[in-house]
This record gives sequence, C-alpha cells and structure tokens, in this order.
Amino acid sequence: MQKTDKGNLPDIMEDPGFFINRELSWIEFNRRVLEEAADPGNPLLERVKFISIFANNLDEFFMIRVAGLERQVEMGQLASPPDGMSPSRQLQEIHKALVPLIARQMDIWNHDLLPALRSEGIHIHRYEELDSKAKKYLEEYFRRELFPVLTPLAFDRSHPFPFISNLSISLAVEVEDPATGEEGFARIKIPTHHFPRLIRIPGLETPGTSHETVDLVFLEDVIGAHLGILFPGFHTGEAYPFRVTRDADLEIEEDEASDLLTAVEEGVEMRRTGSPVRIEVVPEISEKTMAILGRKLGIPQHMFFSQTAPLGVADLMQLCSLDRPDLKDPPFLPSVPRSLQNEEVIFQSIRRKDTMVFHPYESFTPVVAFLRQAARDPQVLAIKMTLYRVGANSPVVSALLEAREHGKAVAALIELKARFDEENNIGWARALERAGVHVVYGVSGLKVHAKICLVVRKEKDGMVRYVHLSTGNYNAASSRIYTDIGFFSSDSVLAEDASDLFNSLTGYARVPGYRALLVAPGSMREEILARIEREITRHREGGGGCIIFKMNALVDRDCIMALYRASRAGVRVILQVRGICCLRPGMPEISENVTVTSLVGRFLEHARIYYFRNGGMEEVYLGSADLMPRNLDRRVEVLFPVNNPDLKRAILETILPVHIRDTEKTSVLCRDGRYVRNSPKEGAKGCNAQNWFVEHRGCWQSGQERG
Repeated sequence: MQKTDKGNLPDIMEDPGFFINRELSWIEFNRRVLEEAADPGNPLLERVKFISIFANNLDEFFMIRVAGLERQVEMGQLASPPDGMSPSRQLQEIHKALVPLIARQMDIWNHDLLPALRSEGIHIHRYEELDSKAKKYLEEYFRRELFPVLTPLAFDRSHPFPFISNLSISLAVEVEDPATGEEGFARIKIPTHHFPRLIRIPGLETPGTSHETVDLVFLEDVIGAHLGILFPGFHTGEAYPFRVTRDADLEIEEDEASDLLTAVEEGVEMRRTGSPVRIEVVPEISEKTMAILGRKLGIPQHMFFSQTAPLGVADLMQLCSLDRPDLKDPPFLPSVPRSLQNEEVIFQSIRRKDTMVFHPYESFTPVVAFLRQAARDPQVLAIKMTLYRVGANSPVVSALLEAREHGKAVAALIELKARFDEENNIGWARALERAGVHVVYGVSGLKVHAKICLVVRKEKDGMVRYVHLSTGNYNAASSRIYTDIGFFSSDSVLAEDASDLFNSLTGYARVPGYRALLVAPGSMREEILARIEREITRHREGGGGCIIFKMNALVDRDCIMALYRASRAGVRVILQVRGICCLRPGMPEISENVTVTSLVGRFLEHARIYYFRNGGMEEVYLGSADLMPRNLDRRVEVLFPVNNPDLKRAILETILPVHIRDTEKTSVLCRDGRYVRNSPKEGAKGCNAQNWFVEHRGCWQSGQERG
C-alpha cells in the first residue's frame, strides 16, 4: 500500500480486512434484538415481542439476503463485497453464525419465557398434557371449525408432491395402509391465515395467579392429535411440523412492464412460489421424511435448520395482544408542540416558526392535522406527497381523499415496490385514483424513499409553500414505535427545492442542483464526502473536528473510506448505527478515533441525523437516507438542513447527547465485528435514552435540557 501524508489514507480500497461483512453485521444486529428477549429487565410480554421480532427479521433475511446469495451462487457470480467474501463463503459463514443463534432463541423460549409465562398464569400446553375435559373441547373444536377447511394431500405414485407455500407451517404425516402394509406420506397445511396460531381453551382449571389464567395450545398440536379423523381407515404414525421459506425478492423488469401496477401485483403473487431457501424442521423428524422433503423441494442439507417446536416463532406476537398491561411497557401520552396544538391556525404557526416533532415521544397528530387542514382550508390549492409505507386505515390517505372532495389538486407518489407493503400500497393507489388524485407509481429503476409533503396556499402576499419533511414514513401506526423526526417549515428555499423535486418525480424535469436539500441519486454521496473532507481541513486548521452520524446502516465503501480518513486526521467520529455497520473501528492508525454504538430498545431507532462541527459553524442534516449504495444510488432520498437555531440546539444539546450517553440499551462495536453491551463508567449514573425521552417528552422544544 502506498503511503501518503499523515492525514490521508493509504490506498486500501481492495483490502478486505478494513470492512465487516454486511450479512454477518446484520446477524449481529439481530443478536442484539434477541438479547432484549433474554433481558429480565424488560416486561415479560415485551420479551415475547422481541423474540417474535427476532424470528420475523430472520424470515425476511432468508427471503431477501440469503435468497440473493443463493441466486449469485447458482448463476456463478464471483463478485464480492468490500470484505472480500464470495457468495458461497458468505452462505457458509451465515449458516455457521445462525445455528447457535437459533439454538439460543429456543433456549430462551423453552427455559426462560415459557416458565415465566406460566408463573403469570399464561399456560401454553402440549396436547398430551391436557385433561379429558380440555381434550373433549378441542375435539369438538376440531370437528366443527378445523376439519371442514383442512385438505390432507397424499404423496405417492398417483398423487404428485404438493406445493408448499412460503412461510406456511405444515405437518408431514407418515401413514400406513393396514390392508396392504404399504407406507405413504401426506402433508397437512396448518391454516394460520384463518385461525389463530394459539387456540384458547376456556374453563380449564390450572394453577394461576391473581390474574385470570389463560390456557392455550398450538394449532398444529390440535390438528396432529386428530389425524385419525383426517385419515380414516389408515394407521397414522408420527406427524412432524416443518416450515419452508422461499425467495421473496421481487424482480420486476420495468422496461418490459406495460403497467407497473399490474407487474407488481403479479410479482407479489409469485413471491409465494419462489425457490426454497430454508426449511425448518423439528429434531424428532425421521430421516425418511427429511429425505422426501429435501428431494422434492430441491433443498440440500445445508438449507435444513433444526429447532425445537414451535416453528414460526414470529406468530408468538399473538401473546402480546393479551390484556395484561402489567406485563408490558407502561403506556404514555405523547406530547404535542404548543405551536401545533390548534389545527385551525397550523399554517400561521408554521409560517411564524419552523417546528420539529420527535416521534414517538411527540404525537403524529400534527402531521395528520396539517394534511386535514390543508384538505379543508379554502386557501390551499394543491398538495403533493410521497408515500412509502402508510399502513392500513391510514388517516394520511383519508386526508388526501378529503382534499379531493374539496376540489384540491392532489398528487401522490406511491412507491409500489416498498418491500412487503406492495399489496397495501396497491390498494391505496387504486383508492386515490378513483377519487381523482394524480397518482404516480414510483420512478423507473428507482425506489422513492424520500418522505416529503408540499402544500401550496394562496395568502395575502402571494403563494406560500409549506413543507413537511421527515426521517420516517407517513404511517400513524409505526410512528408510535419508530423514533423519527418530522420538520415543518415555510422556508422559501426548502419549498423551491421541494417543488423542483416533485416536478422531477412526476414529470420531465432535470434539476441541475438543489439549493438546500441533499438529494439522491445525484449529489448526496458527493455532498456527504465533501463535508467529511471539509471537516478534515477545518480540524487541521483549528482542531476540534467532530462528526456525529446517527443512522440505521453504514455500508457504502466511499463513505467508510472518508470516515477512515477523518479519523486518521484526528477528527473525532461518533457513529450510532442501529443495524448493519461495515466500518471496522479501533484499527491502529486507521480508525482509532471512531466509536460505533448500536441502540436497540423499546422503540425502533429510525431517525437519521448527520452532524458536522465545521469549525464551529455547525451543520445538521436530517432525512430518509442511510449511507448504503442502495440509498445513494438506487433510491430517491432527501436529507434536509436544520437551520433554525432553536431546533439545531435541541438536536445538539438534547437529542444527540442523550442517545450517545445511553448505557443501558446500547452495545459497542469492537474491531473484530462483535458487539459488547455498554455499561456506565464506575461511579457514573446509567442512562436509558428512550426512557429519558419518555419522561422528558417535549422538553427539546425549548432547546433546553430539563431534569
């Protein structure tokens, strides 16, 4: 490697040792989610929630990331990420990392959470343990509710192997014809789409607590106990649960699709039939049954994952709907900034002063009120908005529909390719179109991930444009569990940029540059890199260089290299990266001045904040973009500046410092890619950032920290 002066970095672009593998970094993130399930300091049903989230995350990881690597291996692609691992090597390392992690998951469930639930009067029974009264109830339930919808599918010379849909739980049943002694194989699909995964047994007398006891049994156990009814005249042997995960990454050839809406619909339908990438089985499964499944599904041995029941752990989220507030995080009432409390004067308030809303500690209702008032205000002429994930029963979409009823010009850019929200977005797109909204289905070759709304209002002094920009989705439900920052402004420069951006998205407009916004694809990466280089220059001139990034993921090689250069020049680099981080901190002469933490807690850390000290002329940007190639090159993203002194002070004196000093829910990234749980220094008081914000919600509106 060719050395240059002290501030510059050697040419290490091809040295894999300077980068952590993206997939293994993600597994480490999901390990931190699992740690929350194991943490006895969390309320019991919150721990169940975390083990469910861990499993759901793993499902998506296999459907998208592992599936993509399997495709690369199949196609003979040798391209490797910056860390140098080939696709086949990555698959080997993933398997090696996940086997003990899945064992840890089941250990937490079977030996920690299940006994704890039982002690709280929530009993999940094995069918064979039930008394005769409970079994009689479940037999009647089976005959009345389940039997009519079940379709046992045989596999033999006259019956083809049945199709196994994505993420479905099945029973593999070994049967024997007593007349001929011939053995057979059948599959029963567990109807989890029509019935709860856990069936409640009423009136069962079990030892409980002061609370009403809840007695439950898994749906597949009920079905497995009544095989004789499903296979009359045959002997049934063992019934083994198994679950198949398939490739669910939609590949839409937009150039060949005459109708993007129809193409996405067809892609969603194909998701259930993608190539298998994982099969989960129980340890008791026979070698004969495993051989049949492997042969007929085309799954090699390394794609089998053995775990004790239950399979489909994500379904345990059902337990969180139990009415047991004593086993959940205490609820709180989000605050509303004083300037946004009166919906009728919301435009006057925004024009008078930029306002920030920090979710979930502050309510999402001002966003809905902003849109609702825009829909009803006779002076409002137009509303333009991007929609990525809006959720069901969306008050945001309802406000847009109301705006059309009042004759407003409404344009909505709905990203149909928002992964796993495609069906939801298709439904909203059609509803908006029927109401007369100008609906744009994304941009060819890109995903529109930016969160931006523009309202045009006719006032005494002319047309005034109001903008709302955010780090998170226009989703009222997720705003209660995601930490995001929304920003209201009538700043003319931001508004002009917003107008230019919408024109480029909905029509034909090549914008040479934006005045205030950093926009991807285009200049965002270059603007971030230029600011990092500027920080290096400022530090050399006067010292005190500091960069603080809070984001979801750090993968982009150019950005990582620039941060290495900053560290090498003596700039202090503080990173809080919730999920994937490919930067390797603590390397001598390379990243000694870089610290990386990850905060995983009650809420999903989702806000992106980019801070540059800039020789005392501090800059803060918020927005939708993480530093990943997909965000910078293949998505429409926006970062917006916070110039209002009060709001900037709130971020720099309260929001960032509290997150950085968290010692209860953060983990520190080590040089080898492992994370160790953070802890307060000896004699220092611990800090739980999310709890602090709950207790002090709204205090940042003054920019002053209280308490």
